[in-house]
Amino acid sequence: MHAGEVTLDSCRIWAQRNYPAIRQYELISKSEKYSVSNAARSWIPQVALSAQALYYSDQANMSEVWEALGLTDMFKTLGKEIPDLYLRKFQGKVQLDVQQTIWDGGMSVAGKQTAQADARQQKAQADMDFDQLESRVDNLYFGILLLDLQQEQLLQTDSLLQKNMERMRTLYNNDVILQSDLDAMEVEILTLGQKIDAVSYSRDAYRRMLCLITGRNLMADTLQVPEEPAEKAGEEQRAELRLLDAKIDYLLAQEKTIKSYSMPQFYAFAQGWYGYPKLDMFASMLSAEWGLNAVVGVRMQWNIGAYYTQGNRLKSLRVNQEQVRVQKDIFEWNRRMQTAQEDAEITRLRRALEDDARIVELRRRVRSAAEVKHDNGAITTTELLQKITDESMAVSAQSAHRIELLKTQYELNKLK
Repeated sequence: MHAGEVTLDSCRIWAQRNYPAIRQYELISKSEKYSVSNAARSWIPQVALSAQALYYSDQANMSEVWEALGLTDMFKTLGKEIPDLYLRKFQGKVQLDVQQTIWDGGMSVAGKQTAQADARQQKAQADMDFDQLESRVDNLYFGILLLDLQQEQLLQTDSLLQKNMERMRTLYNNDVILQSDLDAMEVEILTLGQKIDAVSYSRDAYRRMLCLITGRNLMADTLQVPEEPAEKAGEEQRAELRLLDAKIDYLLAQEKTIKSYSMPQFYAFAQGWYGYPKLDMFASMLSAEWGLNAVVGVRMQWNIGAYYTQGNRLKSLRVNQEQVRVQKDIFEWNRRMQTAQEDAEITRLRRALEDDARIVELRRRVRSAAEVKHDNGAITTTELLQKITDESMAVSAQSAHRIELLKTQYELNKLK
């Protein structure tokens, strides 16, 4: 590509880079990474530190029990004294709890799948936004190409009219034609000038919009006419279908999450604390000293109440899945219809282009013959102008058909 020349692909790339949503990809990936990491961390041992201080209004006192059983008097007859056995009213401890998940009922796996499916949904939605952006770029690009060709054709027509104007001045000076003939040609030239100005304004407006979308100054650059699009390699799935598939995956992950709520969960745990009373209650009754204690074990937790609503929630999710599948079928049906329409349009434009070359050639020959006839006074200036206009319209139609065919081919390529 030479300096100052721009391609359709380069405009698409520039537009994507300039589009604010490009940063969304990175944010989606980061969010997915954090969510998946959080789901995996449920298997990391959970550690909790706590402390408490308690004061009881009453106390456990074994001395009263001994006396009620008559053991106090019996020990006294033996010359023995039973020590006071009671728990102090003030108690406290500093405790460390450690819990390790053995099986969480599949909740962490479902959480990971939910996060991944949600990220795919967001990325597919972003891809749809980029597809819409690409379509806007294509519309502007092909619109500029068409306006460029129209401007070029109008300038050629203007040059042709100017030459005929010079020729007609010579005829007027030789008293072959009237002043009204010159006036008719001048009116046609002025009218054509207005058309050139209108096309130029539209062309500049389109280019300014393309500059805004791409973030580049393309006002003075030449836009290359693209080649016919190549067939897509492989089965590249449309963003809309990826979005619908991700929605189904998300609903399936939600289904697994709901099922995990009603599954039993198993944990290994360990508790260690320093405080009073100790596990040895009798020792704590004899002494108020604080001590170290530990307990280890296995715990099972089963939320039976989750079964109450599980059936209806699963049915609701499955209805939602079926709705998404219907949306997918509708999308496929619409795509087939659009593909058929685009194929028919391409066939029509190809046939039109086959005739355009011959039509332009014939219109040019008719116009050349009309100029000779006008010189000989065989036809009027109005008739000559009509032949020039017919040639101009034929060239315009040929240019329009060529750009419309390319644009339609690119639209069809997106549908596949």
